[in-house]
Amino acid sequence: MNHETRPWPALWALVIGFFMILIDTTIVSVANPRIMEGLNTDINSVIWVTSAYLLAYAVPLLITGRMGDRFGPKNLYLTGLVVFTLSSLWCGLSGDITMLIWARVFQGLGAALMTPQTMAVITRIFPPERRGQAMGLWGATAGVATLVGPILGGVLVDGLGWEWIFFINVPIGVVAFVLAFRLVPKLPTHKHKFDVLGVVLSAVGMFLLVFGIQEGNTYNWGTITGPITVWSLIVGGIAVLVVFVIWQAINKGEPLIPLGVFKDRNFSLANIAISAMGFAITAMSLPLIFYYQVVRGMTPTQSALMLVPMAVISGGLAPVVGKLIDRYNPKYLTTAGFVLLSIALFWTSYLLNSPDTAVWLFLLPSAVLGLANAGIWAPVSTTATRNLPPRQAGAGAGIYNTTRQVGAVLGSAAIAALIQGRLTADMPHQAGAASSSPLEFSGTLPPALHSAFSVAMSESIVLPAAVIILGAAVAIFFAKPAATNGWTTVAKPTDLPTPKAM
Repeated sequence: MNHETRPWPALWALVIGFFMILIDTTIVSVANPRIMEGLNTDINSVIWVTSAYLLAYAVPLLITGRMGDRFGPKNLYLTGLVVFTLSSLWCGLSGDITMLIWARVFQGLGAALMTPQTMAVITRIFPPERRGQAMGLWGATAGVATLVGPILGGVLVDGLGWEWIFFINVPIGVVAFVLAFRLVPKLPTHKHKFDVLGVVLSAVGMFLLVFGIQEGNTYNWGTITGPITVWSLIVGGIAVLVVFVIWQAINKGEPLIPLGVFKDRNFSLANIAISAMGFAITAMSLPLIFYYQVVRGMTPTQSALMLVPMAVISGGLAPVVGKLIDRYNPKYLTTAGFVLLSIALFWTSYLLNSPDTAVWLFLLPSAVLGLANAGIWAPVSTTATRNLPPRQAGAGAGIYNTTRQVGAVLGSAAIAALIQGRLTADMPHQAGAASSSPLEFSGTLPPALHSAFSVAMSESIVLPAAVIILGAAVAIFFAKPAATNGWTTVAKPTDLPTPKAM
């Protein structure tokens, strides 16, 4: 079968798996209170369930994109799908928080194998005049998945238990594997050398930075053990990452990150923008879900339904946005989207400040968040990949997805630290001796502490609201894309599949 004329079935087959792995970046947020109860753990430990996944997802993306170029994106995608599906089963069967965190690490590794291959395939099998719509679907999938995750999670947690947010991936993974095996074409490969030192430096740097940020409050931002302090981990992580960038610049072989791709202005700016987006979307859900369930007494389903306007509007506008970004400069949609997102989060922060705010009022900023998301995901991803040549498709996709996931993992770690810090600072002042350890509640909070807890959540969500302003600032400087010139360098006839390749 000649897949050269059937790129859309291949894309839809990839989208199913891509949607599944992205849902798992946010689906856990709505289940956090129930996991705390079921596994008898605390806030910091349960947030590591998300951070471990995001960290294991982010770190390998640079090399898995390159591996797709070397061994074929289809092969890497299918391998990752198997790892992800089996790890999902392991997550659901976990009997304690440590086992669950380890299972999530392997889930993240599977997701890292899959994600870059989806962008690489789009870049290589779609003709220039249709690539914008295809990337629009890819970007919209990323946006909608992060919003649908909490909603689906709420329904599963209430109906079947928290374990089913992971069990549900097993049948979906099987279907996604069959469809991808049949519909995704085999593409020509490119020989690459693998930068082992680069992989080690990026992994060590990211782990030290994230662990230091997230665990800072646990150790009162002081000594962890012996001479090791929280700040030494954070500074050490930053230093290792600086060494990593220097190594990429001086590596005369084939570096993990070909820094030459950053000479393209739009690629560089889009990476900054999407990292801010990953940070904000991951960070905003935790204060919201804790407020809805802990303060307002909502079930997981009820709390997730508060995000319905966001998901429906974002998903409904996705096809429209996909057509617009082929015709107009994406920067206008993107800038407006980032500004609206920041406004919606500051608005939400204002509403969270009281435990007695009318619940329906939260639906209004939720709707604005939907408008904002529609204007961000697809336009930014299209802007980033517009000028990538086929040989760098996997590396470019890996870099782009890495920056998004780095933003997400830093958002998860930062919001965890901020929530704990604000709870410690706010709750004793208002509750006195009523709560000697405000961080160790297991999903149930005395009414006397509701006001202080609300204030802490309100203060916490200001962080993603502020960070997203960075996305708006860089989007303003997106260069106007050429009508077709930028696209024609992306796909060459020799890079498209032929009947013999099948």
